[in-house]
Amino acid sequence: MNIVRSFRIKSFFVSVIVGGIILTFLTLPTPAVEPVKSKNTVWLSSLNLSKMTSGWGKPEINKAVQGKPMSIAGRKFDRGVGTHANSIMYIDLKGGSRNFSAYVGVDDEVNGPRRFASQKRSSGGSVEFRVYGDGKLLWKSGVMKAREPARKANVDIQGVKTLILIVDSAGDGINYDHANWAEAKFNGLSEKPQAIDAPAEKAVILTPRPSPKPRINGARVFGVRPGSPFLFTIPATGERPMEFSAEGLPKGLKLDAKTGRITGLIAKRGKYIVTLRARNALGEAVREFRIVVGDKLALTPPMGWNSWYCFFTGVTDEMMRAAADAMVGTGMINHGYTYVNIDDGWMVKPGSKNPVLGGEPRDAAGMINTNRNFPDMKALTDYIHSKGLKAGLYTSPGPLTCAGYAGSYQYEEQDARRFAEWGFDFLKYDWCSYGRIAKDHSREELKKPYLVMKAALDKQDRDFIYNLCQYGMGNVWEWGAEVGGHCWRTTGDLGIATSLYNNVITYGFLHDGKEQWAGPGHWNDPDYLLIGWIGWKGALRPTPLTPNEQYTHVSLWCLLAAPLIFSGDMTKLDEFTLSLLTNDEVIEIDQDPLGRQANRVARDGDGQVWAKDMEDGSKAVGLFNVGEIETTVRVRWSDLGIKGRQRVRDLWRQKDLGTFENRFETKVPRHGTVLIRLFPVK
Repeated sequence: MNIVRSFRIKSFFVSVIVGGIILTFLTLPTPAVEPVKSKNTVWLSSLNLSKMTSGWGKPEINKAVQGKPMSIAGRKFDRGVGTHANSIMYIDLKGGSRNFSAYVGVDDEVNGPRRFASQKRSSGGSVEFRVYGDGKLLWKSGVMKAREPARKANVDIQGVKTLILIVDSAGDGINYDHANWAEAKFNGLSEKPQAIDAPAEKAVILTPRPSPKPRINGARVFGVRPGSPFLFTIPATGERPMEFSAEGLPKGLKLDAKTGRITGLIAKRGKYIVTLRARNALGEAVREFRIVVGDKLALTPPMGWNSWYCFFTGVTDEMMRAAADAMVGTGMINHGYTYVNIDDGWMVKPGSKNPVLGGEPRDAAGMINTNRNFPDMKALTDYIHSKGLKAGLYTSPGPLTCAGYAGSYQYEEQDARRFAEWGFDFLKYDWCSYGRIAKDHSREELKKPYLVMKAALDKQDRDFIYNLCQYGMGNVWEWGAEVGGHCWRTTGDLGIATSLYNNVITYGFLHDGKEQWAGPGHWNDPDYLLIGWIGWKGALRPTPLTPNEQYTHVSLWCLLAAPLIFSGDMTKLDEFTLSLLTNDEVIEIDQDPLGRQANRVARDGDGQVWAKDMEDGSKAVGLFNVGEIETTVRVRWSDLGIKGRQRVRDLWRQKDLGTFENRFETKVPRHGTVLIRLFPVK
């Protein structure tokens, strides 16, 4: 059967002849339609996630932060970004976008294993998601906890140039804060967004240069045991030459008038009030100095330097001598810095085939040997002492140190004796492999190795500052003083990752509530000052902290009365880093003899206020901005328990700001701090 089709192109009739029969159909015209423009969609997971910070782990594409499938309250998601509070990402929208949308919440994996043995198993973290556009808050989730259903973010971002995505820890620490930006995408884009770095900041030096006139700095009180070697260098700034004198020195001590170095032995217990004087051609400085002879040491937090975060296990005798030289040459000694401490890597490494590191860990008498990077420890400590400084070192109560070098397990008596023979003044005792020895993580087992070494140290004829390094296990702040500790690590390592700022504020702010355990002779220790040039295995680089974050780091540590132990390369100190380390009015907050640790007195959005009492009746106050945009932070006198007019002094600028009544407020930059001191006006 033949089929013939004929069409009248310009009519709406179609005729078809089929088997001699004509069939005619009426057709309707097709309306003209504009081409449909595709609504461009770009997934957040397709951007460069190396620009997103994560308070733990690293951001994951289409997975939760631990690498498992994304799930919020049982709901599965195939796309998105898994991260961990505190997390920040800056995004250049490249000409604009209509909308950003996502489902957010705490991932179901938070019931996973503990990160530290000291942590209680938790049912979940708590976070808050926030979206900022060009410095304005566009959307926030509110505080979200584990097993809560996902919340939908549907954010109008038309006209926005820079978007900021934030996951905040909601103020209770970052443990288990596994956060998901699920199904996160940008809609209606003209160009693909680009993840970018946070805004660059100029390193502005706020600390004025010291006056050429004499000024005595550092600790006002000093503890020593009867009969122990005494070494204290009067820290004083001003033009040299300078002449020192001291009235009321106890019997057994002498002062070198040229160097300001006080040495000797004191046999009799008691408190001695000494008047120190420093004089040069421009004037004289006078300060009262208290010497307390008894059983208590570290009456103010230790100040110094540690090798770990710049040299790690590559540390050598030459590096230690260079650090001591730099502490004197840069003038840090004139601001109260005292200790030059070797960390892990000075011992023999059992089983190592490296001729420098390998060998016999101990001699026939069980006395510990050094590796070949340290040919003569006694000569090294003598060199450090000759500079008016003190020397510290490191070991572990376990068979091995954290890096696999010989530890002190079952050789505590020999090691304490050897450390004293060498002339050390400070011991960092790091838990490390003792975890294999301890029966469990009960408080009794946590205390045991520290009690053993403390008893061995107390038998020696010299003083040791005893630093317990065990990362806060078993709430060490509650019992560290009972085992003889002078300071104890309250947290894990700060580390050197791009998330360092997150660690600084998280570890620092977790000290709220721990202030009752800190005081003269016993200090909470949130790890070292990681500014200047730091690195990993010799690969030195500038700290990832921005200038404002560095001001926050030092300000917070001083308010916390934390040990001020710098761990950057002493030979690469630039003017900015040195200005952070040597502001005497800031250091006074840390070294105040009253020994109070600050606590948080107010919090409003991204602003936090921390304060501590000072011996003279003044108040030290830190106004912190943990947010991504400049904000106004205020402190009310009612928050501080004070009334009346107060003279407010900016400590970084060493400048009076005026007299204020009832409150003080100021603008604080992104991640920045304003550190002030309030003096009552009579």
